[in-house]
Amino acid sequence: MSRIASLETVVVQLPTRREHKWTGLTEPIGRYILTKMTDADGRIGWGEAAALKDWGGEFGRYFGESAAIVELIIARYLAPAVKGVDACNIVELHARMDAVIKGYPYAKSAVEFAAYDLAGKTLNVPVHTLLGGCARARVPVTHSIGLIAIADAEKEVAQVVKEGIKTIKVKIGVDAKRDIDMVRAVRNAAGPDIELCVDANEGYKTPGEAITILREMEKQHLKYAEQPCMGIERIAEVARALDTPVMADESAWNAHDAIQIAEQHAIDIISIYTTKPGGLYRAMEVAAVCRAAGIVCNVNGSIETGVGNLANVQFAAAAPAATLSCVIPVSTPAEFQNGRIAGIYYKDDLLVAPMKFVDGAIEVPMTPGMGIAVDEAKIEKYKTQA
Repeated sequence: MSRIASLETVVVQLPTRREHKWTGLTEPIGRYILTKMTDADGRIGWGEAAALKDWGGEFGRYFGESAAIVELIIARYLAPAVKGVDACNIVELHARMDAVIKGYPYAKSAVEFAAYDLAGKTLNVPVHTLLGGCARARVPVTHSIGLIAIADAEKEVAQVVKEGIKTIKVKIGVDAKRDIDMVRAVRNAAGPDIELCVDANEGYKTPGEAITILREMEKQHLKYAEQPCMGIERIAEVARALDTPVMADESAWNAHDAIQIAEQHAIDIISIYTTKPGGLYRAMEVAAVCRAAGIVCNVNGSIETGVGNLANVQFAAAAPAATLSCVIPVSTPAEFQNGRIAGIYYKDDLLVAPMKFVDGAIEVPMTPGMGIAVDEAKIEKYKTQA
């Protein structure tokens, strides 16, 4: 048993390696909130909410959260609600949080991640064991190219391919000519054997606009086109018109959304987050719906620090439906980077050791809890205000 004695929060801001933006994002990545959960025996678990105020569901269905909002929700509602709960009882943890306040999945996921970390350490097992077992020992990584200049993208793509990346995602949804030129340039820089996918982040105004632009991009042999416009029914319309599979992201937050997507009989892929449904427990529910419906998945996120990214890796290891390469960082502290950039978005990180990157994939940590210790000195170094 591991009774929760206290829950603290701290906001950090990691320095970015380069600007990483996507359509609709108005603030820098990396200003996120960490949770430190301590049990009655002094054991500690860590969690993170990679919360962004611009990130929400379609048509106001879900709302953006920020570090300041998460900090308030945890301090006022969630921390008092979970005090005394056994961290190994994730069902009760969610019941307590849902009873005290509706919504706020990012705040709840930050609490739940810490509980899973604590539970794993208490039971002496890695978190993926608590989620059902290890479906894969390595998690393939997709390197994301944000809204940067084409010349910069070409240079970065050439380097990450040399470093072992096998899948590249290009952010689009800005302007038809720019987007088409960018995808063509990235394909040329990557070569024919690299898997290439695109993500509009709902950037195209109509299904017709998305279809016209993506048909031109299909010449570059796309693996999939992610969230071309807003709305489950509207991206299904795009999917029916293309040869390229279409992925739902902003349209897919929880298991109920996954059911609605399956009912369209057109959308082939769902991007699962550990945060959008409110944590690992409910992300596994999304994965179960997808597996039953024959929808394949990847794991995606908001370029978390290593604390939150460990939850991504543990989930990707455990979810049988997550067969595609995952758009997650290769979390690497500064002293271990040595000029590498594949999967690296920050100049530093909050873990005491880097994630092991081998042949384009992260090796799943097998030690108890989330798998890699948190560097509290780094947390203190990058601590800031919400």
